[in-house]
Amino acid sequence: MRSDAEYLRLTMKLAAESRASGSHPFGALLVGPEGDVLFSSGNTYARDRGVGHAESNVARAAALRYEPAFLAGCMLVTSVEPCCMCSGASYWAGIGTVVFGLSEKQLVKLTGDNPRNLTIDLSCRQVFAAGRRQIEVRGPFPELEDEILKDHKDFW
Repeated sequence: MRSDAEYLRLTMKLAAESRASGSHPFGALLVGPEGDVLFSSGNTYARDRGVGHAESNVARAAALRYEPAFLAGCMLVTSVEPCCMCSGASYWAGIGTVVFGLSEKQLVKLTGDNPRNLTIDLSCRQVFAAGRRQIEVRGPFPELEDEILKDHKDFW
């Protein structure tokens, strides 16, 4: 199994590809219990506007393919902390662990009031704490911040 940082670097590649395709620079993947990448997605803003977040895309695909009992042993890895919509999608899918590189609070410093990414000040930990399912959260990873921010600079 790879380290969290190694999986996060894979999400950064997805974020760069997403930006290059005309969407927002976010990437996410689902790691199975054995460490294999089961699903991956970039943001799909260019196709479906504000609801095509990378994390929701992955959670939706995972929920369609696997039962919550299996997903409880899986890990959603995402370049930036999942928003409340994506946290909810991960929660309802039954994903047991969320790992993120950059906090939503750091992202909002870049995006500000940009209408293409009006962030909601609600951490994924707050969303998960309001639920009845235990979800482990790891992040942010300050040592990766500069790498993650690279794809966001001059975008917003």
